[in-house]
Amino acid sequence: MSICDNRGNIISPFVVRPVNVHDSQLFYESFCNLLELADTLDLDIKNSYFTLDSGFYNEPTRNEIFLRDMTPVIKPNLRGLKDREKINKILDEFETVNEIYKERYKIERCFAWEDTYRKLVTRYEKRQDTFMGFRYLGYSMINLRWVLGKN
Repeated sequence: MSICDNRGNIISPFVVRPVNVHDSQLFYESFCNLLELADTLDLDIKNSYFTLDSGFYNEPTRNEIFLRDMTPVIKPNLRGLKDREKINKILDEFETVNEIYKERYKIERCFAWEDTYRKLVTRYEKRQDTFMGFRYLGYSMINLRWVLGKN
């Protein structure tokens, strides 16, 4: 799981687990890495928006983001809800941040750039340090696109 900024640059140390581990299980470790990086770089990320896809829509995740004085922008996952009143309340809450969620394509574009590097899509290396080295190299090249103005 990687954390990207609004330009599609990877800004946080990423968390890598086997393919059978869902991204939602990596949220807390990734989020802590982001907070630690923000502290190290003396970045004020309070009152900012934190966008995730609908796989992360749950109360513990939303509460963790709220506790850090950030606004979660997560598309609601309405599966299993039958109470029309509760559904309308959730959709009304999301409507206030829907315009921000529409900017998520920039993050998805970053993931698409990641998929252009074969070494980042499938793990071929047995050693963790070699694997992470290729990830750092690939992410550096993705971020270099912005520096060179080719995004």
